[in-house]
Amino acid sequence: MNQFIRTELLIGKKNMELLKNSSIIIFGIGGVGSYVAEALARCQISNFTFVDNDKIDASNINRHICANVNTIGQLKIDAMKRRVLKINPDAKVTVINKFVNAENIFEIFDKNFTYAVDAVDTVSSKIQIILTAKKLKIPIISCMGTGNKINPLSLKLDDIYKTKYCPLAKIMRRELKKYGVKSLQVCYSTEQPKKILTSEKKLISSISFVPSVAGLFIASAIVNQIIDYET
Repeated sequence: MNQFIRTELLIGKKNMELLKNSSIIIFGIGGVGSYVAEALARCQISNFTFVDNDKIDASNINRHICANVNTIGQLKIDAMKRRVLKINPDAKVTVINKFVNAENIFEIFDKNFTYAVDAVDTVSSKIQIILTAKKLKIPIISCMGTGNKINPLSLKLDDIYKTKYCPLAKIMRRELKKYGVKSLQVCYSTEQPKKILTSEKKLISSISFVPSVAGLFIASAIVNQIIDYET
């Protein structure tokens, strides 16, 4: 069985080997991170580390690829691992059930990764992930906010210092300047966030096709950069 034959026809055997032998660490297996993992697994990338300490909630069903009525209560990393292994039983998937902070980042991160993805929501964790990737010289893509937005056509990949209309990116620009980070590849939306009036203060509005497209954009960038494909 060669479930990846159609991709091989597109990019060739040599590039498929590059992808197969790449190692990707994804921080945050939510609406964005789960789609990054899904797309990369379907490109035969076979070495993953998933970092998240959250469990699937009913409110995740509208956008997480692993979330359904049967997976509620499961760890996101475990559900994603099972899904990846159903796509590629030969994949090696490490799961780390931790919330990332300054104390544990170096227990998680090392120099063996081909690429890193920051798809977490917490600013302090994002900063630690990005700073560590920069220190270890591991290429990284960071996802900015996809909540309160409805137009996937507004998503784009660019440097953090060229972003606009994204409240999270504004905070990240300010914080990264303090640490002397001069560039960072990010996925963000130029759409103005919608103002949502709700009594559910802990919830941020979302829809299925914005975080998923962001995840696919990130996966596309990773694959194309690994195989050095010029569009």
